Amino acid sequence: MTKSNRVRIIGGAWRSRLLPFPDVVGLRPTPDRVRETLFNWLGQIMDGRRCLDLFAGSGALGFEALSRGARQVVMVERDSKVARALKENAATLKAEHCELAVADALKFLDQDARHFDVIFADPPYQLNLLPLVLPRLLPHLAEDGLVYTEADTPLEFTAEWQVWRQGKAGLVHYYLLKKAG
Repeated sequence: MTKSNRVRIIGGAWRSRLLPFPDVVGLRPTPDRVRETLFNWLGQIMDGRRCLDLFAGSGALGFEALSRGARQVVMVERDSKVARALKENAATLKAEHCELAVADALKFLDQDARHFDVIFADPPYQLNLLPLVLPRLLPHLAEDGLVYTEADTPLEFTAEWQVWRQGKAGLVHYYLLKKAG
């Protein structure tokens, strides 16, 4: 892992901690500026929230939520090298409310029945997985649950989703979604 392959936690108990992550094609942590906006939208304190970090990658979103008091974060990562780094970072932080599932995100959603207050669904852009992922998230959302997603192009959403907040930073288009209705 090179020195540049580090992500900084921007708030909460682990504020300013740098976490290394491996150099893997398609792995790009959500930028600091975008995470700061996202957690302003969610509320700085995540106390009691159950979160799913579906394409965990560097773990930036999941560890940020834990740092801010999330009750539980389930991180799903299919790449074993990346999952190993997530496990090491969780151990370093003594992140006891972090659960790691080494699995394909779609299979995880099809097999797991839990509900989450916040779901971070940020797949590698080039895989174009959001059309497959978003419908599968609906049964996993708790009442008043929110879904965060991002892309390198503007996104259109089906009628099941309401865009609650959205922004753009550089080439990143990001959204906070609610169930419609």
